[in-house]
Amino acid sequence: MSVPTTRTSRRTAVAAAVAVAVAAGGTLTLAGTASAHTSGSQVTAAKLTKGLYQSSYSERNDVLWVTAAVGRPPVTESHLLKVDPRTLEIEADHTPPVTDTATGAVEAVYGVAVDDEHNTVWTTNTRDNTVSVYSQRTGERLAGLPDIAHAREIVVDERHDTVWASGYGDGTLVAFDSRTFKEKKRVTVEGAGPTGLTLNEKTGTLYAADLGNDRLIELKRGSATPRFLPAGDGPVSVSLSKNGRTAYTADQTSGTLSVIDLREGTVTKSVATGAGALSVATDERSGDVVVVNRTAATVTVVDPREGVVEETVATGANPNHVEIADGTAYVTDKSGATQTEDTLTRIRLAR
Repeated sequence: MSVPTTRTSRRTAVAAAVAVAVAAGGTLTLAGTASAHTSGSQVTAAKLTKGLYQSSYSERNDVLWVTAAVGRPPVTESHLLKVDPRTLEIEADHTPPVTDTATGAVEAVYGVAVDDEHNTVWTTNTRDNTVSVYSQRTGERLAGLPDIAHAREIVVDERHDTVWASGYGDGTLVAFDSRTFKEKKRVTVEGAGPTGLTLNEKTGTLYAADLGNDRLIELKRGSATPRFLPAGDGPVSVSLSKNGRTAYTADQTSGTLSVIDLREGTVTKSVATGAGALSVATDERSGDVVVVNRTAATVTVVDPREGVVEETVATGANPNHVEIADGTAYVTDKSGATQTEDTLTRIRLAR
């Protein structure tokens, strides 16, 4: 068992804490929808470290887990950060294990999801084609799981003791037992490039955005035969409505949010959000959907029922991912080589 180097730190001050009412910048919805309007979310931002990638909130521990990886292989700097969601200060910084002593390469972490039932946090290690499991309590690396080609995202099904990872490199959806960490299912969708994942927590049905085929992959619990549903142009991330009847995709190529009726298997609305739509999450409190637009450097809040852009919030350069917890959106920026530290932006949604 490999144990990461850990350093507990309160070194990160909140770099910019501003409560502002942010006006939406013009009408971004398509024909037949209403105009955007201002709803006045409160925005706070803090510099954390270079190469921020994704985040996942732990309700059990009231912490935000954030991944960071810097540069291309050999990646020698990567972090699994434990962040206080109130102050945005780093509570602990866990370093993944070294995989190549000659180059100093580490098992760099990218995707992340918490399992509060078992008090663990799971990461995808994209460059190494693996998944890892860490203890939320100590930060100890508990397991490394191989053979997920270009492992991109990960999602936890606590009700059914299952963790799913997407293998973008070979079209696989891989399930692990969250208690034993053993692989228990592998479904290969020929020609697919699965990226973002979400699941229906009641039924255990998994949904994967298929980036290259402009569709969703639906995989019901207990089935190895997927169903395909249409999405927008270049779907890269997916979330569900609270009732599980509607899916939302962030469409990277077209810069849109697609609203998908899962029963009918149709796209019912397409809302322009901004260039490079990359990540999407649902605010279960209000039913609104939040989209991160990487190229546009904005976050868009959409009412999916009406197809209305309610608010557009400017972020740091190259926002990469959004996580929503209790009406608050956490957005990571991944600015690359131009920044010494990237930004975590907290948006307290107005509704």
